[in-house]
Amino acid sequence: MNVFDYLFENTSSLNKNLVLGNKEKISYQQIYDNTLSVAQQIIDSFGTDNNIILLSENSVFFITAYLAIMKSGNVCVPLNPALEDGSLKEIIEKTESKIAFVSKRFLKKLENFDLNMIDNELVEKWTHLNPGNNSQSFASDFEPEKLAQIIFTSGSTGEQKGVMLSHKNLIANTGSILEYLHLTSDDTILIVMPFYYCYGLSLLHTHLRVGGSVVLNNSFVFIGTVINDLNKYACTGFSGVPSHFQILLRKTKDFKTTQFETLRYVTQAGGKLHNAFIQEFLDAFPQISFFVMYGQTEATARLSYLPPEQLPAKLGSLGKGIPNVEIQVVNNDGLKVKAGEVGEIIARGDNIMQGYFKDPETTAKTLKNGWLYTGDMATVDEEGYIFIQSRAKEIIKVRGIRISPKEIEEVIVEYPGVVDCTIVAMEDEIAGEALKAIVYINDADKDSFLEDDIRKHCAEQLASHKVPQFVEFQTKLIFNAAGKKTKAAINPRI
Repeated sequence: MNVFDYLFENTSSLNKNLVLGNKEKISYQQIYDNTLSVAQQIIDSFGTDNNIILLSENSVFFITAYLAIMKSGNVCVPLNPALEDGSLKEIIEKTESKIAFVSKRFLKKLENFDLNMIDNELVEKWTHLNPGNNSQSFASDFEPEKLAQIIFTSGSTGEQKGVMLSHKNLIANTGSILEYLHLTSDDTILIVMPFYYCYGLSLLHTHLRVGGSVVLNNSFVFIGTVINDLNKYACTGFSGVPSHFQILLRKTKDFKTTQFETLRYVTQAGGKLHNAFIQEFLDAFPQISFFVMYGQTEATARLSYLPPEQLPAKLGSLGKGIPNVEIQVVNNDGLKVKAGEVGEIIARGDNIMQGYFKDPETTAKTLKNGWLYTGDMATVDEEGYIFIQSRAKEIIKVRGIRISPKEIEEVIVEYPGVVDCTIVAMEDEIAGEALKAIVYINDADKDSFLEDDIRKHCAEQLASHKVPQFVEFQTKLIFNAAGKKTKAAINPRI
């Protein structure tokens, strides 16, 4: 089954808005008809099995192009509009893309590339060229293993890896997420994450499938608009990465003092949110269900979740595998670890990627005997709940002792006034590596923080070898467009 047909299986004729917002609105019927028309034009103009670039902010244009590319039997390659020219060139050459859907504001970004470019105006024209109910003109025997999209991840080394996801992958992960979130057509979510990011796309997929609505907010930096949109559009859900929750909780007083009458749940993924922030959210909004989730692009977004009712007892855990996904923590011999032992998280299920695009060597290292090796180190407790420790490559060795930065960061963010913290390694002639804490605080508080105060706070809760030798205060957090902290601002191993 084509993922388009799956998403619209029960919603194509709904007479309600899929997209809500000040700038754009569109109904299910209209988006369905428009997408089929554009898909037909893609086939007529370019055929099938092309890798097609999609460069756009979150918008009706993005949603239409994204769905039409996959419905037409082509492969969608959604890209971050902020990509440097060199990275764009590398991806375009690697995918051999000749076609690009580009919103008008980013046309200049691709003007020096040899591409057939389709912008907003041409898409609007295409929506009127074919009757909307022409779904019978598309292949009915569509192969679910067919490649649907390639999502390029931004690795810490700057290398772009193309994650290949099939229609089957997208369908499987969408169904699994819906099993535990229990979304219905009454749900409306505020989306602040970009659609070129798998987490953002998963929000679109789940709400499309059940007939819910989405509110697109491309201005998270203006926190007031987020708070306003949640209430203005009676949102029932909100999803974010750690930085979104850190900023909402500690960069503004308005969030915790606002009443959200309709908000029934939030989900958090895209990295570990420190326990202090989760507890702070629960204290402020005890009536809102908080879902801690874990995943990777290689898993079509989601691998595990922790039910909200388990949070008090399992704070810090990423939970267990989502429905229809098997997840384990194994040692170097591939055997399940015992409670308290550290190993690597591996997973298998229909949501696991086909591999990395044109990179069989890295694929072979990541996919082994049907299992995805995540590179994330974790422990399990007696009940099988998983507690992530760190990425394997993030471990710092001080005098031969392996130290997880996350353990130290967890302690420092508990200190009053701290917005975030990053532990990095510095070269040390004696110890090999020394610990440095980069502590992010509000500008108004910078005169009230002392390095010794942070070290003393750490010494009260951590072993002496885990107390940072160096402490640096910064007032500006730098994030990428997906809301994740940028490594360039950190300068590890200076």
